Parts: sequence; structure tokens; C-alpha cells
Amino acid sequence: MLQTIDLTRRFGDLSAVDQVSLDVPGGLLTGFVGANGAGKTTTMRMITGVLAVHGGSVLWQGRPITAQDRRRFGYMPEERGLYPKQPVLDQLVYLGRLTGLSSADARRRAGVLLERFGLGARARDRVEKLSLGNQQRVQIVAAVLASPVALILDEPFSGLDPVAVEQMAGVVREHAASGLPVLFSSHQLDLVERLCDRVAIMSAGRLVTQGRVDDLRRTPTARYRLVLTGDAGWVRGAAGVRALDVDGVSALVEFEDAAAGRNLLSQALDRGDVREFSPVIPSLTELYKEVAA
Repeated sequence: MLQTIDLTRRFGDLSAVDQVSLDVPGGLLTGFVGANGAGKTTTMRMITGVLAVHGGSVLWQGRPITAQDRRRFGYMPEERGLYPKQPVLDQLVYLGRLTGLSSADARRRAGVLLERFGLGARARDRVEKLSLGNQQRVQIVAAVLASPVALILDEPFSGLDPVAVEQMAGVVREHAASGLPVLFSSHQLDLVERLCDRVAIMSAGRLVTQGRVDDLRRTPTARYRLVLTGDAGWVRGAAGVRALDVDGVSALVEFEDAAAGRNLLSQALDRGDVREFSPVIPSLTELYKEVAA
């Protein structure tokens, strides 16, 4: 388990991160979402030790994190940290040695990962000769090269084509499945919803919600879509029913209780055929708009 407790960081009078308590359990993918300036990158930089903490703490396995712990983390920064003039393989070997790998182990592991990402033939090329997407592939190889105990990835899918997204998603899933805590930020909410077990949403420096995606998408009051063969305008006057939207033959409704739902369905059937009567589960995008507004 990787955790932050009341984590705080200020820049002058601005509280960029304000008492953020974030859980990143092992074995799960945690998506970290929020608008630009919400505090995601600053939080991740404090977790990895790139930025000093002004308040609160970072815990690893239930105790205060150490520099040695952080040395074993895989980190992919928002501003990619590759040396453009250096050959890909030489650079990966160098970065691997910084994490404690021998040159031979770093070279072997880098070769395997480069082949997996279709870059085996480019190992001797300088980084600047690669496309931005391929540079990003090299960056994720650097993050996972030393068998990290946790992964912190800042916008790892930004600018990638669909094939590269699936390749990177596969690597991230594998590390989570092996028991690692994995935290990655992204503005691609559909991708977060598809990949992640958990999500944490930041807004204006604060953590506004976190939890399993399915749990967060369940609204306190169930919403249903009713589709009829005739006009649905009469739904607005039904007892115990809140009509959120009525458009021709369809209506989006909430009920005060289960009895109100049964009564509405009974009335609808008395009026004709019912084409649809089903619960509506909000998407992550809708949830984000609701909690981060």
C-alpha cells in the first residue's frame, strides 16, 4: 500500500495540494484525474521525492517512506526525462544502473522490453531520431526496467496512437496484477474507466473523491430510463417520481422509493407498450463533471 496523509504543498500563497489523503493499494490500477492545475503532478512529485512536502506525509507499507523505498519506484514524469543525443540502449543501461542494476542486467532487460515495444531495431538510434510516440515507449521501458515495487506514471498515454496505448496498458496491467500499487494520471477519462480498478479525482488542490470505479458510479438515488411507444410527458406528474429529463417517448427519472418505481411502471403498462425500463449508471466523465464542478 502506498498512501499520502494530509499531503500539502504551497507555492507562495497558493496551496497547490491541500491536505490530500490518497490510497494506492497494491494489485490495483488507480487512475488519477483532474483538470490542468488540479494538483495531480505536484502530488506525484511529492510521492516520488522530486518536490519537498510542506505538510502531511507519504507512507509506504504503513510507515514513513524513505529515499531507499523511492529508489525502487518506477516513475514516468510529465516532462519526459530522456537525453536526446544519447542512443536508446545506452541511455536505458545508464538509467538502470542508477537504480542498482548491473550493466549486464540492465542491458538484458532493456533488450527484452524494447523488443516487446517493437523498438529492438532502434536500440542504437539516438533518442532524437525517434518519433514522440516511440520516445514515450522508451520512457515506460525506463520506468519498469528495474522491476519496481510501485509505479507512478504522469500522463503515460498522452499523444500515443491506439496500438501504443494497448501496448502500454498491457505493461501497466501486468505490473498491477503482480501486486504492485500503480498510480497514473490521465485526461482520457474513457481510458481510465476502461483500465482502472480505482479512481481518485482532484479539483483545485483537493481530493474530492476516491474509490472503486463501480462504487463511485453508483448514485445514491437510482436513475432509470423509461422508453414508451407514446408521449412520456405524463411522467412529470407521477407520484414519488422526479423527472430529470423528458424527451418525446423517453424519460430519465429518479424515485423516492421502490414503490414509486413499481407504480410508474404499472402506469406505463396501462398506457401501452414499454420499450425500455432500465437503470442508468453514470459514466466516469459524468461523475467527474458532477464532483469536480
